[in-house]
Amino acid sequence: MRKNLTKVKILEGKITYGVFVPLLSPTIVEMIGHIGFDFVLLDGEHSPLAAESCEAMVRAAECVNITPLIRVAENVRQNILRYLDIGALGVQMPMINSQTEAQSVIDAVKYPPYGKRGLAGVRAANYGLKGSLGDYVAEANRETMIIIQIETMLAVDNLKEILATPGPDVIFIGPTDLSSAMGYPGQVNHPEVQKMIEYIVKEIRAAGKAAGTVAYDLPTLRKCKERGFQYIVYSVGPMLVRAGREYLEVARGE
Repeated sequence: MRKNLTKVKILEGKITYGVFVPLLSPTIVEMIGHIGFDFVLLDGEHSPLAAESCEAMVRAAECVNITPLIRVAENVRQNILRYLDIGALGVQMPMINSQTEAQSVIDAVKYPPYGKRGLAGVRAANYGLKGSLGDYVAEANRETMIIIQIETMLAVDNLKEILATPGPDVIFIGPTDLSSAMGYPGQVNHPEVQKMIEYIVKEIRAAGKAAGTVAYDLPTLRKCKERGFQYIVYSVGPMLVRAGREYLEVARGE
């Protein structure tokens, strides 16, 4: 099984950078790797991507040696299993509201004795053709990442209990859904939303956990670094829009 270089960097206290990819394109995944990002986050929540679509994109990530992670829409063990079996090195789970829900993700991602993931000779295990499944289980439990999202007021209410759950590698603040939950839909820069983000990230760091979030522009990126986020995600959409607009401004300005 491949080494999870993103997990290594986070454990070393370094900042990692990735890109959301919500569309079926192994080529884009390869480009992201060649650009120099640490990980690619295939978005199975806000896109039509399913496990079948993600498999070729995971292979593309492996070709350029970046970490393939997948945001899965449903916190259901057998659903999460399918994304891990194709070779993803971690799962990001949205809308975690309690310690019980966080534990459910851990149970789905980790093999016994740390979780309840089902074992088979799947692609992630080299189809059972290299080494023993016992060795693979130890490697998978060591290398797989768990990222859980805090983005509702219920999650904020239960934050200390969620942070006390052993297992998650990154606690991810979802600013858009958080803004909606606070009554400021889409206003991620509203003072009250920013105040809440500041509170949550301080609690995450105080608990000794790594914090993650999105940064779609440079001012937000700088603020994320100042706040101590170690897992920062960009997105293919803003990348394309920004580059295209800048190009046309120069082209039509001339």
